[in-house]
Amino acid sequence: MTNPEVIGIIMFPTVIGFLLLGYPVAFTLAGVAMAFAGMGWAFDIIDLGLLNSVPSRIFGIMTNLVFVAIPLFVFMGVVLERSRIAENLLMSLGALFGSMRGGLGLSVIFVGALLAASTGVVGATVVTMGLLSLPAMMKAGYDKPLACGIICSSGTLGQIIPPSTVLILLADILQGANAQAQMAKGNFAPDPVSVVELFAGAFLPGLMLMGLYASWVVFIAIFQGHKCPALVPEEKADNVGAQVIKSLVSPLMLIGAVLGSILMGLATATEAAAIGAIGAVILARVQGKFNLDVLKSSMHSTMLISSMIFLILIGASLFSLVFRMFQGDVLVEEFLHNMPGGMVSAMLFVMLVIFILGFVLDFIEIMFLVLPIVAPIMLVFDISPIWFGVMIAVNLQTSFLTPPFGFSLFYLRSVAPDSVKTTDIYRGIIPFVLLQVTGLALLWFFPALATWLPSFLF
Repeated sequence: MTNPEVIGIIMFPTVIGFLLLGYPVAFTLAGVAMAFAGMGWAFDIIDLGLLNSVPSRIFGIMTNLVFVAIPLFVFMGVVLERSRIAENLLMSLGALFGSMRGGLGLSVIFVGALLAASTGVVGATVVTMGLLSLPAMMKAGYDKPLACGIICSSGTLGQIIPPSTVLILLADILQGANAQAQMAKGNFAPDPVSVVELFAGAFLPGLMLMGLYASWVVFIAIFQGHKCPALVPEEKADNVGAQVIKSLVSPLMLIGAVLGSILMGLATATEAAAIGAIGAVILARVQGKFNLDVLKSSMHSTMLISSMIFLILIGASLFSLVFRMFQGDVLVEEFLHNMPGGMVSAMLFVMLVIFILGFVLDFIEIMFLVLPIVAPIMLVFDISPIWFGVMIAVNLQTSFLTPPFGFSLFYLRSVAPDSVKTTDIYRGIIPFVLLQVTGLALLWFFPALATWLPSFLF
């Protein structure tokens, strides 16, 4: 066992194996990295002195101003979820569109997109949608798999529609990967890849996915109307239009303040996150649904989620360092560059690997396992880092929907009544996974969907 590249490659199935056994992501990444580093040192393959760079890497993560946006956006999303603003919006839209076939399903998709644009937290969106809309859809006579598919897929829009914690993490990886790729080509002053550009690049694809989901519901309403019937008249409320306007104004103002300040160049992502956090508190307070208990629970949830993300960042940093110490990145680079078909084959291979890993791993595990290794290699092919990042983000979004370990499926299962079987949830997401693949294909053939808005704005 003296071939360092082979040992480096073995690190991947080892990590996946421990993750499938249920060990925490952050400690698995760091533990496997240290175990392999010790083995490499024992066989005199690597020099443990290279691990001296670990403290500086951790310090760099903790002082990265871009990452400050993560707990702020998480806090904003948790406050909005706890203050029941989404509940009011969903009930109003359901009453407005419920009189048409598929209307309640379209309302769920629209609210899911709106929650995505105001929170970026997938778990909170799916749980909220499941608690509020699933009983209403069941009562209206919706087909169970269709209802489950609509809720799970609309909840994952928080992955791609900015602001999204995934896009923030992805932008940091792409920034380093692009700099590394450009330096390998002799360009020592590359254009930076910013969070703002990636937010802008993901905006239209996010709306495209929302449109694909809505088109499927409309298709079902036209050709299989019995699966998504209209609400009975007595379930409609009075003054629905006024209720909808009242429910829409507040979240739209918050979204406009956050996304508008970012896309217009008035604020960085971190500054806009601070605006969003303060705005969410003010909004909840004005509506009389914010108190000390909500604040405490929101801060507690924010600390838990943020701590998890930063621990994974540190573990992933250690893993990628040890992997490079074994020169595993050299083997991956040679494999991708020597594939017949060049960039097209390499890109298809990377996307296929990410899609397959989505069946057994969640998006954070995939992102920190695969991207630090393959992103610098792929960006040497002179592809747009924004397009590449959006393609990866949409593919990672699919990991929330693919069984057996899709997180959206687990979120919905945790709040769904016993009458909804797990098989109903799995059957329901199949067409939406195919819609995700369709969205990836459209992005492949029309890269301007991801690159036009950033180039126009910046």
